[in-house]
Amino acid sequence: MMQVLSIRAFSSRARRGLRAYGFAVSAAAVLIVAAWSGRAVSQATPGAGAPSAATVTFSLDFPGSDPPRYSIAVDANGHATYECTAKVPDSSEEQTYRTEFTVTPGNRERIFEWAKQAKYFAGQVDSGNHKLAFTGEKVLSYEDGPRSFTARYNFSNLEPVRQLTELFQNMAGTLDYGRRLAYYHRYQKLALDDELKRMEAQAKNNELSEIQGVAPVLREILQDTSVINVVRARAKELIQMGNGGGHR
Repeated sequence: MMQVLSIRAFSSRARRGLRAYGFAVSAAAVLIVAAWSGRAVSQATPGAGAPSAATVTFSLDFPGSDPPRYSIAVDANGHATYECTAKVPDSSEEQTYRTEFTVTPGNRERIFEWAKQAKYFAGQVDSGNHKLAFTGEKVLSYEDGPRSFTARYNFSNLEPVRQLTELFQNMAGTLDYGRRLAYYHRYQKLALDDELKRMEAQAKNNELSEIQGVAPVLREILQDTSVINVVRARAKELIQMGNGGGHR
């Protein structure tokens, strides 16, 4: 009888020991999982909370012009996005065109330096002269996370704002050539010569900027043997202009 009691007591103690051991193992497993989870969170947090690059955006809304609406956004890394709403050909419905490119280092530095000189558009930008002809509603905005400013104007007396306006309009002129050239190359190749001739003339007069931004469509034209040689030669010359700094 005593032996039976001893066995039962041992079994009871063993079960309690196993339960305690199981609890310890479970607790250890929870701690391990928590530790790894903490590591994963600490590794993911910096990327998730990283601020976006400072960005300067210019937009123009000018009904009756071609295109009537467009915007260009350039961030501090030089990444740029151009978007417009336009028709090609004129008889078609308006469509949205969007392209991305990298701004040349010189123009990227100018954009952010002029934005700084203009106090990031936090103050009065428009001249307030209502006698001036309307040349479209222009908007300049700056955003870097904690700061966000937007200014609307027709004409500005601030030199850095005028310089930014001219540069962005020259960039838009280049990128809109890219939009039309892509259409003509696909649907109306006979129109390419006149279009490239105009583009070439404006580039030589320093009326375009960031020509390398439309290099992909120019290369497609250059490599297309079904296009006449004079057109391909113009495309090649424009590519070389873009490689030389994009024209300011």
